[in-house]
Amino acid sequence: MRQIARETGVSHSTIRRLSDRLGRHCLLFHEAMKPKNCPSEPIVIDGFRTFEHSQYWPMDLNLVVGASLFVYGFNDAELRRSGAMRPAQAVKRTILEKRFGSPNPSATERQVRELLARVIPKGGSVTLRSDEHQAYPRAIAKLKHRVIHHECTSSKKARTTQNPLFPVNLSDMLLRHCSSNHKRETIAFSKRRQSILYRAAIWTVWRNYMKDRSENRKLGPPAKLLGLIPRALSVRQVLERRLFPEDFQIKGWLRSCYFGRIATRAIERCEVHRPRLAT
Repeated sequence: MRQIARETGVSHSTIRRLSDRLGRHCLLFHEAMKPKNCPSEPIVIDGFRTFEHSQYWPMDLNLVVGASLFVYGFNDAELRRSGAMRPAQAVKRTILEKRFGSPNPSATERQVRELLARVIPKGGSVTLRSDEHQAYPRAIAKLKHRVIHHECTSSKKARTTQNPLFPVNLSDMLLRHCSSNHKRETIAFSKRRQSILYRAAIWTVWRNYMKDRSENRKLGPPAKLLGLIPRALSVRQVLERRLFPEDFQIKGWLRSCYFGRIATRAIERCEVHRPRLAT
């Protein structure tokens, strides 16, 4: 964002505000365009591991991707830093958690349940594929009035096109490739989880409605395969009509995300979106 600001001769905060506004637009655009019925194809769920503010605050970007490579939805799950740490790092984690609090141990289960409830309407029946994460069966068991056939695949299995988890593995790879805030050992990481989610919304619209499913065969974007659009959309087509949250009756996590209410623990005062003349 600073590089864009330097090249355009404006403040980096201006670029950030425009990026956030684009993220809010893309959230609503996807809600307007996505299938309204239960997915008619197998879907895959996975948590894309990244972090906010610093590596002491990891998180999962939960993605639900269809066999067509269409991204049906996403949300976030706050995590506690784990894995090997030096003694000084373990002490610092304790200090940070004492000051800011510790993430909810059941965050993944709760957020996966919210995401699946949003993607699979009541009365729907779908085949759901995932790795062997223990939170997924617990989340599925709490979803009522839905028939979910859950298939597990080891995350250690080769990540080829034959892997049942390939659609979400490909999405994870594209996310890390296209977004510098998710690259390994980067200095461009997002300071707020809300910023990660706005950028994920932009990426979702690009992936579903603009990006071709194949670079070589030119099959069209995933939304074309599902019959949602006749051809790949241009930036002008995505932005040609202004969208308002009141027109979509968004609620729950989606409403919190739209209005910038997803807080980051390490930031005591997180700015939220308070519309005045524009939403």
